[in-house]
Amino acid sequence: MDAFSELLNGFANALEPQYLLFAAVGVTIGTLVGVLPGIGPALALALLLPLTYGFDPTGALIIFAGIYYGSLYGGAITSILLNTPGEAGSVATAIDGYPMAKAGRAGPALATAVMGSFFAGIISTLGLTFLAPLVANLAKSFQATDYFALMVLAFVSVTALVGNSIIRGMVSLFAGLFIGLIGLDFLTGQQRFTFGMPELLGGVDIVIVVIGLFAVGEALYGLAQLRLAKAEAAVEFSGRVWLDKGERKRVWKPWIRGGLLGFVFGSMPTGGSEVPTFLSYNLEKRLSKHRHEFGKGAIEGVAGPEAANNASFSGVLVPLLTLGIPTSATAAIILSAFQIYNIQPGPQLFENSPDLVWTLIASLFIGNLMLLAINLPLVKLWVKLLSIPKTLLYTGILVFGVLGVYSISGSLVEVLIVCVIGVAGFFMRVYDFPVAPAIIGSILGPMMETQMRRALSISQNDFSVFFTRPLTVGLLLVALAVLVLPSVLPKILGKRRNADEVGAE
Repeated sequence: MDAFSELLNGFANALEPQYLLFAAVGVTIGTLVGVLPGIGPALALALLLPLTYGFDPTGALIIFAGIYYGSLYGGAITSILLNTPGEAGSVATAIDGYPMAKAGRAGPALATAVMGSFFAGIISTLGLTFLAPLVANLAKSFQATDYFALMVLAFVSVTALVGNSIIRGMVSLFAGLFIGLIGLDFLTGQQRFTFGMPELLGGVDIVIVVIGLFAVGEALYGLAQLRLAKAEAAVEFSGRVWLDKGERKRVWKPWIRGGLLGFVFGSMPTGGSEVPTFLSYNLEKRLSKHRHEFGKGAIEGVAGPEAANNASFSGVLVPLLTLGIPTSATAAIILSAFQIYNIQPGPQLFENSPDLVWTLIASLFIGNLMLLAINLPLVKLWVKLLSIPKTLLYTGILVFGVLGVYSISGSLVEVLIVCVIGVAGFFMRVYDFPVAPAIIGSILGPMMETQMRRALSISQNDFSVFFTRPLTVGLLLVALAVLVLPSVLPKILGKRRNADEVGAE
């Protein structure tokens, strides 16, 4: 059955009342999460993981997806009205969105953001609909060495391209890999890093790791930052909301370009929304006939990045659903949600669980429509939520995080573990160690070990097996390039720039 027919079946399921409710709940919570500075989608999903154990897998994943892409729009509200991005993908939006709001054009700026998110979401979800099955079919030919190389590429990409230091990224990654190795060896049954504690024989539950690093760690960091925070008044939201004819003429091309950029870069191992949003901003600045307005309130500077921001989510789902590879911290938490329900994303997912996959994809179309219908009328309500005292907010996160862990197992030892991981997450934030590599390392580490040992078992411990398949070698070379280029390329460009300046003199 082709993708279009499967999508129609997905819509038949997604339009059932309970799934419509789940989609509405997801995008509403997501917008709230995006509006509140310091509360990102990863933290929200971490808190909700324990609460969804009783849900059916499809309903839980629809809620998680709605929270993810709903938060991408919610971050635009604080970027535009408060000059404080709610999440990283909204940083580029603030460059021109806040000046527009200060000039009395908050309504058009917010309308551009929500409508751009809608159109880009439709474009990128169409891309997911037709690209994901192709990638899944291609991945069926993967062997153990190919999966090993692919996971190495995922590790290197997240480590080298997230944060300001490769060394810090590597430390975070290896900390996650260490956590993933705790428990019993899956081949020999030997205990590894359990320190004589029976509670660790089954390993550290990924939910505990996620809640510790995000919920507890982020809340502690947020409370510590309150004394240093500088309050800034929100811009008054008034006047018209809809775009006039001239503004509509200026934004539709940036919406399309941003949607394509967001989907393409979201599908790559780098993942996330930071790279495509800034690329979109720079592209629109280069192509615009109104360059002098950029930085002062150019509407294209809001339209392009917001479209790229929302479209990146559907792109992130391509490697997640087809290969089981998360390319961001939030995607890693969604992967852990799959594992909670004993579902392994990968090439067989589209055959083994077609109803789940296509209902989820169909819900993205519906959720984007809900996002458009819900958010414009509720903008003033979202702005009022900015007045919630941060002390209550972060204290509530701590309480719900710890209670969530205790509700899973009823074990005080696991509560202690989550607190220890939370303190470690706090210091990671203080000293600028990225959290995403640790999460992805703890999830993919055991999977990479399994594939590596499987390949060595087949080849009778001959390591040359990792260099005999062209696909494996190609993926490893790409991983090497991703690791080396971020540190080498700026030096090469700097030398070339200096040489040009000397030649010009």
